[in-house]
Amino acid sequence: MAAVTLRPLTVADAPAMVAALDDPESMRLTGTVGTFTLAQVTAHLARCETDDARHDFAILAGDEVVGEVVLNDIDAHNACANFRIAVWYPRNRGRGYGFAATVQALDFAFDVLELNRVELEVYAFNPRARHVYEKAGFVYEGTRREALLWDGEWVDAHGMGALRRDREK
Repeated sequence: MAAVTLRPLTVADAPAMVAALDDPESMRLTGTVGTFTLAQVTAHLARCETDDARHDFAILAGDEVVGEVVLNDIDAHNACANFRIAVWYPRNRGRGYGFAATVQALDFAFDVLELNRVELEVYAFNPRARHVYEKAGFVYEGTRREALLWDGEWVDAHGMGALRRDREK
């Protein structure tokens, strides 16, 4: 497994995040259609630092921030959260960073936050990500048909979930 560490994202990461948000492939894989200014991203990260319903982490390979992993929409009563990840820039993809960060984020979700369920959506045009999620323990649960309009084409979103009990087997 690739060696990565996770640390909380901070406002100091805003310039790197803005640059990554301008990468067309990152935008496509995450279904991001808007553009964001440095001020907007800085304000978002400042909110994230104090929001108890989310944990935003920088993915570090050595000293370089290569992406982000997020547990958000945390529902304490139902012990569940949404998961999302972005490995920034093509040069960082296919190196195992996403898998390693996903495993660490799930460990945090189940062992530290004591969640029961973590869920995500992955677009049909991103089978590489779906493979990584399955390898990390997510299970396919269903499809939201034609959930995203991208370049004039409708794209399905596949729902996946990971349960604490599945990791304990």
